[in-house]
Amino acid sequence: MPAAIPYPGLEHYLARLYSTEQAGTRVWLDAEGRATGRYFHSTLTSAFQPIRTLNSDKVIGYEGFARSDSESDQGLCLWKLLDHAANDDESVELDRLCRMLHAINFFRQPEAGDSDLYLSVHARLLAAVDGNHGTAFSRILKVLDLPQERVVLQLPVIVEHQGWLANYVADNYRRNGFRIAMNAVDALEALKLIDLVRPEAVKVDTRQAVHDGPALRLLDICAARNIQVIFKRVESVDTLDSLGRIAELSGAVIHVQGFHWDLPAPSIPAGRRLVAPLSFQHC
Repeated sequence: MPAAIPYPGLEHYLARLYSTEQAGTRVWLDAEGRATGRYFHSTLTSAFQPIRTLNSDKVIGYEGFARSDSESDQGLCLWKLLDHAANDDESVELDRLCRMLHAINFFRQPEAGDSDLYLSVHARLLAAVDGNHGTAFSRILKVLDLPQERVVLQLPVIVEHQGWLANYVADNYRRNGFRIAMNAVDALEALKLIDLVRPEAVKVDTRQAVHDGPALRLLDICAARNIQVIFKRVESVDTLDSLGRIAELSGAVIHVQGFHWDLPAPSIPAGRRLVAPLSFQHC
């Protein structure tokens, strides 16, 4: 017997959904019980990748990814297909649908425990939304009785001259009750932007070399400000060795995310470690 969902609004909403797509419906349940959505001619679902504490494998959160529904493979990354095709209004609509699907599919799983849910904000939405960023999503979470304090909104990588825009959007989201994560191409870029955005978490891409100096300065500043540091896209043993050395030098708690440990997957594993091939497409 499935475990009871501790969110009455979500349980009521799921009970009202059709078990298959019906004419005119936008969201329904697939054969696995996942919330699935329709966007133009694409069928969307959610996949989640853990964020772990380095050297302990403790999971502190999951990042949600939108995937086209597919029985034969991992599915396509819809943002990549729409980057050059959708106008701003369509991008906003897609973003809101994906956030709702991710929230439903994450919190309906007991395995989510007390972990946080990290959701990306597409770069086009920074300027496309004229009003108060986060208002619509906040209303959805309230209707579904979902814990907004466990949702972290990730701003995209920005360049320094866009800092004012990121700061404006971050303030909007923060006023609507969300925590903010900031993405950066490396630790040096994160150091330039952290005062502008004032995030609760910083996610640093490791595809470029992780240099000790900037990484140690970033960890020191973030520790003083109670900001989580997450090194993402960790794939190689060399990168893992670099992070291990930095953790030892700094004495800081480092969080990591990447294919070295996990593929994004629809189901949240119960204490299971997934080892992924390194050729999976990033999104």
